[in-house]
Amino acid sequence: MDSLTASTTAKPTLRVAAFCGSLRKDSWHRGLIRAAEELCEESIPGLRIDHVDISGLPMVNPDLETDGGKGFPPAVEALRDSVRAADCFLFASPEYNYSVTASLKNALDWASRGKRNCWADRAAAIVCAGGDFGGARASLHLRQIGVFLDLHFINKPELHVRAFAEPPKFDEEGNLIDAETRERLRKVLLSLQAFALRLQHNMDD
Repeated sequence: MDSLTASTTAKPTLRVAAFCGSLRKDSWHRGLIRAAEELCEESIPGLRIDHVDISGLPMVNPDLETDGGKGFPPAVEALRDSVRAADCFLFASPEYNYSVTASLKNALDWASRGKRNCWADRAAAIVCAGGDFGGARASLHLRQIGVFLDLHFINKPELHVRAFAEPPKFDEEGNLIDAETRERLRKVLLSLQAFALRLQHNMDD
């Protein structure tokens, strides 16, 4: 049996808030999140992906905060509610200029502001797609950002998809079509599930 395969019994359902760093309609990264949703429904009991749309967030601006930093615009409040409600996180992060996208950084910043850092002390995983390095430099930068946010990223396995290499990894609509990459994504999700459950167990002790 695959050592990463989750037991099908007595596991609580973990809510995974998934964030796509690309706003493009046919983004590979949105395709990775769709594939993750399908994999959880097909073969990973106890794990549920909830895509959180960050396209409508205003840019971070303390002037938009109210009540001494406790209140936020409606779109930001909705984001913070989604982050607080999640058991763990999945970031599908493109690489722009060796870093994460402005839209993803904006979401990370909004949910960390105010009296409560909404990200703190939960498990997270990163999946990337790109050119020769498969988005690895953005992944590394996101891990650095996560240190301050108190996110606990899984270390293995990593998924940096070389999207231009043969065989094709995505179709024209950004859907993941490569079976090997899909299996690698499944193992990332299983690792995230196991780590999130372990963190929850440690906190309950």
